[in-house]
Amino acid sequence: MDLFEYQAKTLFKEHGVPTALGEVVTTPDEAQAAAGRIGGVTVVKAQVKVGGRGKAGGVKVAKTPEDARTNAEQILGMDIKGHTVHRVLVDPGADIKEEYYISYLLDRSNRTFLALASYEGGMEIEQLAVERPDALARVSVDAIEGVDLAKAKEIARAGKFPDELIDPVADVLVKLWDVFVKQDATLVEVNPLAKVGDGSIIALDGKVSLDENADFRQPGNAALEDKDAADPLEAKAKEKHLNYVKLDGQVGIIGNGAGLVMSTLDVVAYAGEKHGGVKPANFLDIGGGANAKVMADGLDVILGDSQVRSVFVNVFGGITACDEVANGIKGALEILGDQATKPLVVRLDGNNVDKGRAILDELNHPLVTQVDTMDGAADKAAELAAKG
Repeated sequence: MDLFEYQAKTLFKEHGVPTALGEVVTTPDEAQAAAGRIGGVTVVKAQVKVGGRGKAGGVKVAKTPEDARTNAEQILGMDIKGHTVHRVLVDPGADIKEEYYISYLLDRSNRTFLALASYEGGMEIEQLAVERPDALARVSVDAIEGVDLAKAKEIARAGKFPDELIDPVADVLVKLWDVFVKQDATLVEVNPLAKVGDGSIIALDGKVSLDENADFRQPGNAALEDKDAADPLEAKAKEKHLNYVKLDGQVGIIGNGAGLVMSTLDVVAYAGEKHGGVKPANFLDIGGGANAKVMADGLDVILGDSQVRSVFVNVFGGITACDEVANGIKGALEILGDQATKPLVVRLDGNNVDKGRAILDELNHPLVTQVDTMDGAADKAAELAAKG
């Protein structure tokens, strides 16, 4: 789960990371009032979970509260890379002397953690990494040893910070590691980390991504979710504990196992090219528990998508046998009743496949079509979707 800047900086403050944090508002009048309370120069910043806000006009300096109101009027409602701005952060202005970059992230390819640091900040880090890769230090962090003061100084030196900045930057790095570990984050980034007029070092921006798999030990994460921006179908699937991702297509997909579902998406997309460009409508992995309730929940979510015109159920029986899956489909159709109105193409294979197919043959439901092969079933589902 990605956090807004104000949420990230709130976590920073809780862990002792020096940062400047103003007030979050949703109207121009509130922005003017917030700027008046803060006093002096303020910065009005769009709160969206995407980079490039400044270039898009989503960050504006306000010299007076009236300026803050005008800036908020211009920023609220903006579309920044497909994200609509619903709130802005009115931050106190800063007398910036220098800008730097630091972050921690999960290095999946090397199965470890990685610290990134650069004395040169204030620009898109991706651009710096391409144009001047030597200016961006990459330091591996052992998951057990973590980042103590000695390790933090190593990271700061690798990032080419001058001697007089090693200690203050290392102090921030230690505290950011505390955020990274204690919040179960996969990314903690500060760009820019700034040296301001009085010589202090503060985080002027913050980006944090939290591992949703750790929600069971992070009860506060629920309050950080942006429910207004969440897709209603994805929210519904989450409530039902389904692994679902909404896509922009017409063929609903249900499978058991992430690898099989990913393959099914590819096969449906390929088959859809012959049927007017039909595409997959979702990713839905029901895992190994394909009983009637799970299947009904999955179908309920998929059939609630107005774009879906057909559903492809692609299951390879393993731990969950095909006859259990077939009974799940049968039970799901009974549970849904008249709510099930779109054709289902079912491909079963693997453990107890003959029993599973026999159950669906006996069911003889008008919406259910069985196809023996994955390619054939994908083609049939795409054909039915194209017919609408």
